[in-house]
Amino acid sequence: MTGQQSLNERLLTLGARHTAFVGHTNRSVMLSFSTKGVLRLHLGYAHAPDRVLRAIVRFLNPRVPRALRRLAEREFLAFPVHEYAPSRPRAERREHPRPGDLALLHQLTSLHRQLNARHFGGTLGEIPIRLSGRMKSRLGELAVDLKTGRPLEIALSRRHIARHAWSEVEHTLLHEMVHQWQAETGLRIDHRRTFRQKAREVGVMPAAKRRVSRSSGPAPFDSCASSA
Repeated sequence: MTGQQSLNERLLTLGARHTAFVGHTNRSVMLSFSTKGVLRLHLGYAHAPDRVLRAIVRFLNPRVPRALRRLAEREFLAFPVHEYAPSRPRAERREHPRPGDLALLHQLTSLHRQLNARHFGGTLGEIPIRLSGRMKSRLGELAVDLKTGRPLEIALSRRHIARHAWSEVEHTLLHEMVHQWQAETGLRIDHRRTFRQKAREVGVMPAAKRRVSRSSGPAPFDSCASSA
């Protein structure tokens, strides 16, 4: 019996009602449930004790009160799935530098330092900033080490920088710095209450998505998201 089959049978025995099961080793999404009844779950949970799988079953049950589902979510997310089913190593594909990158990165690093002093009392650590040409629907992203929670880098969309006003780029960088603050203070990286409180405090929109203004013309609806 494979780990996927064993995990599926254990979940069904514990009361899960999903009709189809797909195992994966994705590094960021531990669990997702589609409207068609397909449950995608990290294969590391095949090694979890029953209490963790019961938490997954509670989380998937829409009749369970929201507060109890939140507690269940915290319990199953705390299980170290990557220690039992690590993701396949991926060859890192670095983008080729472009003319003007060094000057732009220097400007962004200087901006990070200024925003750190102004809004965080200079308490945030220095962090590499990367320009990404692959971000199409996201404005920025904070990458963190999954084992330690340590922030690794902030990536900003090249398209965002090219199309939108510098004030919008500053807003995006500050958004990601709020996530950096979450990571460095041991908080969960999300867009919930602590994020919204800190976002209001530093003057950025307290939401995962926002409309951004182009340098000229109307803007598309873009998002700014972090990785976990």
